[in-house]
Amino acid sequence: MLLLLLFLTSSLLSPPNLLSSPLARAPIHLPNLPSLVPLPIPQIVPTLASLSHSFSLFLGQVDPASAFVVTTPRKLQSDELATVRLFQENIPSVVYITNLAARQDLFTLDVLEVPQGSGSGVVWDKKGHSVTNYYVIRGASDLRVTLADQSTYEARVVGFDQDKDVAVLRIDAPKDKLRPIPVGISADLLVGQKEFDIGNPFGLDHTLTTGVISGLRRELSSAATGRPIQDVIQTDAAINPGNSGGPLLDSSGNLIGINTAIYSPSGASSGVGFSIPVDTVGGIVDQLVRFGKVTRPILGIKFAPDQSVEQLGVSGVLVLDAPPNGPAGKAGA
Repeated sequence: MLLLLLFLTSSLLSPPNLLSSPLARAPIHLPNLPSLVPLPIPQIVPTLASLSHSFSLFLGQVDPASAFVVTTPRKLQSDELATVRLFQENIPSVVYITNLAARQDLFTLDVLEVPQGSGSGVVWDKKGHSVTNYYVIRGASDLRVTLADQSTYEARVVGFDQDKDVAVLRIDAPKDKLRPIPVGISADLLVGQKEFDIGNPFGLDHTLTTGVISGLRRELSSAATGRPIQDVIQTDAAINPGNSGGPLLDSSGNLIGINTAIYSPSGASSGVGFSIPVDTVGGIVDQLVRFGKVTRPILGIKFAPDQSVEQLGVSGVLVLDAPPNGPAGKAGA
């Protein structure tokens, strides 16, 4: 190949003297043939460069098509870049939780562990603690936590609060694999501000949904005990099965809530989701990590929301009911 390249190069740079050959003195008539114009020297150099490049591609076994493809950089708006960055920076803090239950085979009588549910969670600290919903782990005989790098670890339950639907797990993972999620504040949230949800819906890899905070200070009944959860955040982002226990983030990427439920008579996402505020979650997690349980004083009464009290023009707490099995009921209130 190199000899052929040298031959073509010498032929182009030193063309033969056709006028001195015998054939040049013989009349030759070639009708309808365009006149041949000698190639100027400045045009010979690019031609040689092209030939040299072609031979180098052939000798180097490089795909010529890929060598000439020029990729145009994707242009994103500033808000799109911010969303992409938020998602990529928080993926390492979101885990996938698999709930395994013991089942006995009817034919072999062997005891097997069968997946009975799944959900999401967040890495809370470098000690291996993760936070999720209680009903994600309810009834589990064994739990698996999968990190963002797809490494899976057996998890043990540190503690849970059924009334607030919060649970804490712990895994023995290297500290360099654990990236705690940045914790924000939920007390100063405003209706209309942007929010972002990361989870593993339907067992898929990390998925992002976005929306706005559509309501504050909502009341939601616990799925485990039926007791009310106060100051719940309402969002319009899709919270599908598998998103439960995942983080609700503000536009700075800080945790402001733990996704817990959707309101949907049909079972599909209807644009009304609920999250437990991070201010509530933080206090519960601290007690679970330190004591393994949550202790709190309660009166055992149901009272009207502040908005209703303001509309009635009264002050104080408007008591609606005092269940007989609660502290107030037992005290004769």
